[in-house]
Amino acid sequence: MAEILKDINLAARAIREGKLVAFPTETVYGLGADALNPIAVARIFELKERPSFDPLIVHISNLSALYKLTDDPNPYISILAQKFWPGPLTMVLKKSKLVPDIVTSGLDTVGIRMPDSDIALQLIKTSNCPIAAPSANKFGKLSPTKAEHVIGHLSDVDYVIDGGQTTVGIESTIIALSENGFRLLRPGVITRGDIERYVPYDETHEEGDGVAAPGMMDAHYSPEKPLFLLSDVEGLKLQAQRGIYIQFRNAPPPGFDKVLEMAPGGDLKKYAVRMFSVIHDLQLRNIDFILVEDLPEEGVGIAIMDRLRKASFNHKASVSRFLHK
Repeated sequence: MAEILKDINLAARAIREGKLVAFPTETVYGLGADALNPIAVARIFELKERPSFDPLIVHISNLSALYKLTDDPNPYISILAQKFWPGPLTMVLKKSKLVPDIVTSGLDTVGIRMPDSDIALQLIKTSNCPIAAPSANKFGKLSPTKAEHVIGHLSDVDYVIDGGQTTVGIESTIIALSENGFRLLRPGVITRGDIERYVPYDETHEEGDGVAAPGMMDAHYSPEKPLFLLSDVEGLKLQAQRGIYIQFRNAPPPGFDKVLEMAPGGDLKKYAVRMFSVIHDLQLRNIDFILVEDLPEEGVGIAIMDRLRKASFNHKASVSRFLHK
């Protein structure tokens, strides 16, 4: 059973000993191990039931660690690090020989970020090593934004640092860099427009095969109870009494008496902070499915809709169970 820790020194010692520690970042809780210890990293894949082809993000606490982990000479790296770190931006860069292949799933690149969380930064600094840390949940399931979410998913993790609710609520933006600029691999609260203020978007890059970064598959972030987007069930007559409607701006379809307004006033950043936590809580409610209003795909809405589409992907085929006969 996971042990809750508050002492960063004990947690850092556990990391150095090759154990796994779940800890809060500003985005979601991560499942951390010494990124330079291949055996410890292998335990992450085992505990999460994560496929070996899905690379991990490495978390650092200072820029000197960045230049040890990458051989990438790209001049945009320092510009972006100065503007967005600490913060929810991951850069995929050419890795150095120091980084074990298991971290990168055999790729010659590694995702690196510096989290904007005092607890995370203290843990990395005190551990005296970079920390590989995907989200602290079973692979493909809802991301954890509270310590109790971690324990619900990963009761066998060695330790959990309880830092309360995370402040951003969705995973970091991931970009890849080239001599022409950057391309977006996973949207987040740092938007393409934010980055384009400092680095051009690479319009020339051709998409390659395979998974270059976490969260790139069609299905991810899936709750146990079916979740549907309103746009995917348009024209279908759902048994509304069996579900709950997550509202953004528009009134629910006829028949829904269980309605949850996610972000009064239409604040998309507040929506992002609450989204995973609310969906976690709805797993315990007396409902059979969740229907979510589509959001405007602008700014942070792009990242939120990315998560919602992936959360709904595996459930689309089950919608017939909730239709009026």
